[in-house]
Amino acid sequence: MKLYIPDESAMITLGCRLAAVLPDSGLVVTLHGDLGAGKTTLVRAILRTLGVTGHVRSPTYTLVEPYDIGGRRAWHLDLYRLSDPEELEFLGIRDLDPANDLIFIEWPERGRGLLPPIDLAIDIAVAEPGGRKVTLSPQTKRAEAMPHQGQFSRGM
Repeated sequence: MKLYIPDESAMITLGCRLAAVLPDSGLVVTLHGDLGAGKTTLVRAILRTLGVTGHVRSPTYTLVEPYDIGGRRAWHLDLYRLSDPEELEFLGIRDLDPANDLIFIEWPERGRGLLPPIDLAIDIAVAEPGGRKVTLSPQTKRAEAMPHQGQFSRGM
């Protein structure tokens, strides 16, 4: 599914709509895109919609930020500063529960080989004139069961 996102407000709207259709069980979502593409903006919108009320930080320096949402856990990982995938062991990668937790991973290619299986890959690319092209690519049946393109593109 490919979407054109004209501005930050529309990226936030997409995050709200994605949050509304996430499964009650776990989901592993990877986010690909250049620096400043909108990956953290999208995750922040999802987490806010799911009920996170405190500060939703970019994990650029901490690498991992955990959040409690109701009875479930969400993790936001930013692997940009990772120099070796083995460093994930020190970050507690084994504490993640992909069957129950929501796991958002920016720069997943830097953790290749140690990350849990991906359910949904999101690619964000800069598009002229200043917007973004967002591609949602389900990788599992769990992600394929999420609603189709019309759910996300209305009003963007």
